[in-house]
Amino acid sequence: MKFKLNYSLFCVLIFTCMAVYGQKKYVMVIHGGAGTILKKNMTPEKEAAYIADLTKALQSGYEVIKSGKTSMDAVEAAIHVMEDSPLFNAGKGAVFTHDGRNEMDAAVMDGKTLSAGSVAGVTVIRNPISAARAVMEKSEHVMMVGPGAEAFAKQAKLEIVDPSYFYTKERWDGLQKAIQEDSVKTVLDHGNKKSMKLGTINKDYKFGTVGAVALDKSGNLAAGTSTGGMTNKRYGRVGDAPIIGAGTYANNATAGISCTGWGEFYIRNVVAHDISAMMEYKKMSVADASKAVLAKVGKMGGDGGLIAMDKEGHVAMPFNTEGMYRGTVTADGKIEVLIYK
Repeated sequence: MKFKLNYSLFCVLIFTCMAVYGQKKYVMVIHGGAGTILKKNMTPEKEAAYIADLTKALQSGYEVIKSGKTSMDAVEAAIHVMEDSPLFNAGKGAVFTHDGRNEMDAAVMDGKTLSAGSVAGVTVIRNPISAARAVMEKSEHVMMVGPGAEAFAKQAKLEIVDPSYFYTKERWDGLQKAIQEDSVKTVLDHGNKKSMKLGTINKDYKFGTVGAVALDKSGNLAAGTSTGGMTNKRYGRVGDAPIIGAGTYANNATAGISCTGWGEFYIRNVVAHDISAMMEYKKMSVADASKAVLAKVGKMGGDGGLIAMDKEGHVAMPFNTEGMYRGTVTADGKIEVLIYK
């Protein structure tokens, strides 16, 4: 009888271990924006370029984690790669405002301490994600904007560039198209106020934000998001990316989250923190909480996606658009990059 009991317990332990260790443990998840991303509209060359840069971002973050550095270091390293690529709406590939400027926003958050930093409306900082980290680590503040944030970045010895560094022909052409379509809408609206409503925005003009969430060897989470905002935006508009709790959030007790999409809806739904709250108060999984919150965004008329990872290394990457540039890397270094639905 004693032998049978021990044998039964042994079997239970074996199957439990198989179930646990059979699951993938991720250490990083990234996104490069969501939107109408269709394979039929993608050339093989451009698809390969996106896959290459997303893979490079994951490799950069993974090498940092593998070396024993922090999840914050990994997030910054991965986002640097995407900010330096003209393919994404962040850093080098940032979109243009109505006035023909590149105004960028970024945020980071440390899941261990709940420290956070962000910048908005910056125009000369090569890597806004590093400026956000500097705000978190080298100031008593959480958010800095515009010229003040740029002055602080210079003081922090970050790389400052001429605004022309951010110019890309593709983004400039996108602005001209957006301005032309806006003028057509104004005529069709016969001078009424519809042209000022969010509903008239071409949905493809606001995607491309980049983000990363990492889990280091000490079990600490970090999240970061960087964006060029919305093509043809006016009046110093700021979206959800630099707003802690809306587009970016990290808490070791729950998850790290980075969002991409129609920022106004993400702000109104406080998306990133809402996911964390559902996990904490309702004991929901990161996957279920992420889907539930994104469903609320969709119900209100917003679209986009997000990435999230919990303290156990479980990942969620939901989106309600045609596609989202995204990728993961496991604890053993296996990389997976996805684009389409």
